Amino acid sequence: MVWHAFRNLLPIILVVGFFQFVVMREVPEGWLTMTLGLGVVVLGVALFLQGLELGIFPVGKNLSNEFARRGSLILLMAFGFCLGFAAVIAEPALIAVAGQAEVISEGRVNGLVLRALVATSVGAVTALGIVRIVLGHSLHWYMIVGYVLVVAVTFFAPEEIVGLAYDSGGVTTNIVTVPLIAALGIGLATSIRGRNALIHGFGLVALAVMVPMISVQLYGIAVYTFGDPGAAAATGGAVIAPEDSAPAEPEAGSLLRGMGADLLGMVRDVLPIIVVVLVFQYLVIRKRIAHLHRAMVGFVLVIVGLYAFVLGLKLGLFPIGQSMAAQLIARDGVALVYLFAFAIGFATTMAEPALIAIGEQAEDAARGRLRGSVIRMLVALGVAIGITIGVHRIISGDSIHYYIMGGYAVVILLTWLAPRFIVPLAFDLGGVTTSEVTVPLVTALGIGLASAIEGRNVLVDGFGLIAFASIFPIITVMLYAIVADLVVRARGVQES
Repeated sequence: MVWHAFRNLLPIILVVGFFQFVVMREVPEGWLTMTLGLGVVVLGVALFLQGLELGIFPVGKNLSNEFARRGSLILLMAFGFCLGFAAVIAEPALIAVAGQAEVISEGRVNGLVLRALVATSVGAVTALGIVRIVLGHSLHWYMIVGYVLVVAVTFFAPEEIVGLAYDSGGVTTNIVTVPLIAALGIGLATSIRGRNALIHGFGLVALAVMVPMISVQLYGIAVYTFGDPGAAAATGGAVIAPEDSAPAEPEAGSLLRGMGADLLGMVRDVLPIIVVVLVFQYLVIRKRIAHLHRAMVGFVLVIVGLYAFVLGLKLGLFPIGQSMAAQLIARDGVALVYLFAFAIGFATTMAEPALIAIGEQAEDAARGRLRGSVIRMLVALGVAIGITIGVHRIISGDSIHYYIMGGYAVVILLTWLAPRFIVPLAFDLGGVTTSEVTVPLVTALGIGLASAIEGRNVLVDGFGLIAFASIFPIITVMLYAIVADLVVRARGVQES
């Protein structure tokens, strides 16, 4: 398991090493700490994946199977809403994006309102997705109608909110939420006669990404059309930016206290999900969790693995990534910035634990029709292309409206043309690309570029890279399925 985790992180190591030693030709300060951080990341990923197999996947599937046996759609919808809301309201990436939006908008966008709006949207659409599975509806109609609505709202939304809205949709799906929601959908599809795990089981993550994009843009329209620009700042809504406050002096034992606070933060982030699972398991179903000790060990491993993973990122990859991004931006010429954006997009996606987990689930559900390694390569390629195009938008100063609307127009067209079995998986994969590895690095790159280039507005131009990282994997996966389907048909014609 550790070797498997190291192999998944190898692309990031190669990208960082190439740019640091070949392009920059510098030995980074604190290289020993960074190396240690990388080792902690490998250990964290290994523990996390093992915890998923022991705890989260079995519990999620067992709950959905039990609800399906009881035939209670109301209970299923209530469970889906509570699970979606609990998983997102404490999501660290969403908290970070909402906080940055409140600071940059000078309090006009309220961070707490934004988080509550996104969490409610995810809860409601998870319940809707469960109804879709029960009724056996094809996902492609939901996505076509939904993204037509997304594009229509984008046309009217103020430019200050568009990038933020798409980023808010992307960060709703973290490395704990995605496997649990996916397990719920797959478990429900396999327990209902006539449902297919690949066609009906996937899609909950896709819906959880799409609907917040609509609700946040509607919130932005209301705020920027009817809101008072000075009201939030006057009532204390604006937050002092980190660079405006003096850094605290380090104290003895501060590192250990910080590590303890981070671990408690991980427990806090996962605790709402555990509470929802326990309430429905013991108070609604009124049955003990099968293999309780094993499930408990699994949840502990998920928390410890996630903590080690994030700690390792802070110690190792974030410092050198931020330093390299700043150095590249400061250099004359943009070719290296494009190359770095493409390479880091590909590498971070290959290392996403949620993508690894979903790839394995898709391979099992497809029964030989898909390979997890091929899925990950396609998704990583899509993210790399998307981030590169997003970086070009920031450098050129173009409006995000046309890029987003054009991208989703292509998605809608491909959804119409693609084989039905790949559509739910493709949209889910677009959501799982934006998790704990990708979001911080990509957000830092976008805001750093917008801050460094004269004439750019950080709120308008700095956000939006996560949106590009979500759109293009959908395109690459569906294009692959369309081409593969055409090849199979051509061979069939030739053989006949």
